[in-house]
Amino acid sequence: MDQLFTVPEAAELLSTSVRFVRRLIAERRIEFVKVGRHVRIREAALITFVVAGTVAPMTTFDATGRAA
Repeated sequence: MDQLFTVPEAAELLSTSVRFVRRLIAERRIEFVKVGRHVRIREAALITFVVAGTVAPMTTFDATGRAA
């Protein structure tokens, strides 16, 4: 089972503010778990969020439209 992180812990892992993580939760842009009144975020959900936002670097061909 994945580790569950609190909102402040998730914010620290993502190097963002707590407010940003709470916005992700409110907008349902990240998967989360409700434990009673508390919100927890699975480690896999954080990894998925980071991977989904990862942008591949441009190659010379991409920038110029022709091979180098």
